[in-house]
Amino acid sequence: MNAPRDIGARIREARKAAGLTQEQLAELADTSTRTVRDIEKGTGATGLGVVARVAEVVGLRLVAEG
Repeated sequence: MNAPRDIGARIREARKAAGLTQEQLAELADTSTRTVRDIEKGTGATGLGVVARVAEVVGLRLVAEG
């Protein structure tokens, strides 16, 4: 399991289902297009708060499980 890639894939699916481009999602989440791209690929060192904000824009919610 690769959590960053799995989360990124879910965000990408939700973004496309919402009819948003990466640029539009970045603007709505108050971040850069590069950050959205990195999140969707599961790469980079994006903070959890930014990932959560991007996910929320497309109707997803991050949940920590232990």
